[in-house]
Amino acid sequence: MKNCFVKPARELLLCAGLTWITLAPVAWSRELPTAKPEDVGMSAAQLARIGPAVAALMEKNQLAGAITMVARHGKVVYFEAFGKSDVASGQPMQRDAIMRFYSMTKPITSVAAMLLVEEGKVGLDEPLAKYLPEFKGVQVLVKTDSEGFVTEPAKQAPTVRDLLRHTAGLTYGFLGNTPVDQAYNKAGVLSADNTLADLTRKVSALPLLYQPGTKWNYSVSADVLARLVEVVSGKSFDAFLTERIFQPLDLHDTGFYVPGDKQARLAAVHTVERGQLKVLAQPLTTNYFQPPKLLSGGGGLVSTARDYMRFCQMLSGGGQLNGQRLLRPETVQAMTTNQLPPSAMPISFGIIPMLGAGFGLGFSVQVESSWPSAAQVGEYGWSGLASTSFWISPKDDLVVILLQQYLPYSIQLDQTIKPIVYHAITE
Repeated sequence: MKNCFVKPARELLLCAGLTWITLAPVAWSRELPTAKPEDVGMSAAQLARIGPAVAALMEKNQLAGAITMVARHGKVVYFEAFGKSDVASGQPMQRDAIMRFYSMTKPITSVAAMLLVEEGKVGLDEPLAKYLPEFKGVQVLVKTDSEGFVTEPAKQAPTVRDLLRHTAGLTYGFLGNTPVDQAYNKAGVLSADNTLADLTRKVSALPLLYQPGTKWNYSVSADVLARLVEVVSGKSFDAFLTERIFQPLDLHDTGFYVPGDKQARLAAVHTVERGQLKVLAQPLTTNYFQPPKLLSGGGGLVSTARDYMRFCQMLSGGGQLNGQRLLRPETVQAMTTNQLPPSAMPISFGIIPMLGAGFGLGFSVQVESSWPSAAQVGEYGWSGLASTSFWISPKDDLVVILLQQYLPYSIQLDQTIKPIVYHAITE
């Protein structure tokens, strides 16, 4: 059968992640198998360094609280909560805290799209306009003049693959200051008053920032992809995710809002002001307590460490969890393979490059080791705006989830914990 995922010139990559170590006889241990670190080739003594490392960050006011979870060979070896979920009230962080996952929504959206690809309802290299006609005849920015945009036709139509790997020529608005970014902001592309259909209509009416397929640019691609899922499936995006991903994987705390009986578990978002941690978004005033109009495939979900670990274990298991298969192994392999040409690497946010990183179909993929992040070749994963992150390493059969709620986005926890976990691997 024709390989519709990876083009012949693409190199197949593996991936790396991280793992944790504290076990207790609570509900989650009955769901996800647990093990002593030594039983899965890890050092308990090395993993024990995680707690003091997180405490040091809290003492420096670099985070209010955190949840760390590590699994190897499908078994949890470390799962711990530290600090406060709300420094104003003093509420301690709990392992079942619900958090705003922001861009860690994107991998879930990518899986949703790939479910339709596997069913033959979506073609990765088909023009986006085949499914979303508003993108037919899109133009690309050349320059601006006194009359506005000067554009040219796209040399090749943006495809579904381009959406998944952020090479469609779209942008984000709030992350840049190009004329197209400014136009996104003026049009209210990310307004909470939009539906996915509204967002897609606004985006398609504006020029592309780059010729499709030529550059990687972080963007609203996942939101457009969510709209594609709605159109092709005939279901609202939240209904599709619930039926096809959340229920099969038993992700019972994951969704686009927090219902009343769970609202006390939503962690507050923190920031530093005049050297002191403060609450930036109180749980009692958040808009996450009501179903949103915009079902953002790029950043709308809330979730927990437990739920997201189950999602990651599905990926690490080649598309299945506890006998429940979502994707074929070759699909997961393709998603976690670098899909970018050398000219589009490394990926970057503004002027900040992610050294050694390419991008697959919904995930960053490490093609070279790098420092100071300690990222290893083959590692794949992603992060969220409020400083959440995850990694998966097929080579090490390792999954690591690091959660906190801190703005602006910080990599301090990642950079601190990642080398500790990698050094804990003994065999």
